[in-house]
Amino acid sequence: MSAVLVLEDGRTFAGEAYGARGETFGEAVFSTGMTGYQETLTDPSYYGQIVVQTAPHIGNTGVNEQDPESVQIWVAGYVVRDPARRPSSWRSTGRLDDELAAQGIVGISGIDTRALTRHLRERGAMRCAISSTDLDPESLLRKVLASPSMVGADLTRFVSTREPYRIDAIGSKRFSVVALDYGIKSMTPQRMAERGITTHVLPAESDAEQIRAVGADAVFLANGPGDPATADAAVATVRDLLQAEVPIFGICFGNQVLGRAYGFGTFKLGYGHRGINQPVQDRRTGKVEITAHNHGFAVDAPTDRATETDFGAVEVSHVCLNDGVVEGIRARDARAFSVQYHPEAAAGPHDAAYLFDRFVELLEGEQ
Repeated sequence: MSAVLVLEDGRTFAGEAYGARGETFGEAVFSTGMTGYQETLTDPSYYGQIVVQTAPHIGNTGVNEQDPESVQIWVAGYVVRDPARRPSSWRSTGRLDDELAAQGIVGISGIDTRALTRHLRERGAMRCAISSTDLDPESLLRKVLASPSMVGADLTRFVSTREPYRIDAIGSKRFSVVALDYGIKSMTPQRMAERGITTHVLPAESDAEQIRAVGADAVFLANGPGDPATADAAVATVRDLLQAEVPIFGICFGNQVLGRAYGFGTFKLGYGHRGINQPVQDRRTGKVEITAHNHGFAVDAPTDRATETDFGAVEVSHVCLNDGVVEGIRARDARAFSVQYHPEAAAGPHDAAYLFDRFVELLEGEQ
């Protein structure tokens, strides 16, 4: 069955339907990972986005029950060039296209994903549509232009847990942490459990009083989708926690919330950072890490000096070596730090796993 992809600037790509048949809208973004497509699809941070895979061959290893990062696929749509005709892995329990269809995820295959990626790199991430029911580009373009933008999108409420739950420490419990679920991935509390941390996952809208009632040793600010400029309630909660001198570690959306709590602004990147091959420098050690990313927004903080805030001096701790974007912040006068990328990195790489050890050091009072 034929399908068509239309970008908001009118660029059109024709291909074949992949996954569910139908029509979908979202922000077109590209991911540069050559592996880990199942983790990408089930990452709640991709809610509202149509993901273009730059690797040409997708679906080779099928799907399984061990690799998902959440209970469902969250992407708004999926774009691949050359889907596997059959999976080839001893771990596979099914085909990727069948799983996409079962979960109602509309996709397209057989298009020039390299040309599409180059276009998005030059013009920036933009709204788009995939359809196998309406193949008229002009009709689809009108619908795309009427669809919502990622700027100003408040999305964490759609992906956050409704009820609190707990992931216990593996072995002896050393600490307990409250994780605010803006779109948490399952591997994150797993990484903490491996270090003796019990994680209490709370809904995104939980306030400081509800967080303190758990009696945990620290707070973790999770990843998640949408525009951090809409997260006023989360920012107010984090400011309350900073005022109470609660230890904090954040990643991705959590980094942006912490940045805003310190008084920094956020802005939308041209096409964002997505994939598992982004070079980041830890300015504390000078070490360069290859890291996993999924963000279209960034914290606007000066990289050449520390900034005095309501909670003391804060400095940029990590930067992206491709474009100089802020990839982490650290408080000099409080026990709080965050990074913009994903140190849990279930699909790899694991260069940034030390950040969970740094979190333990923070809890031990050594940092």
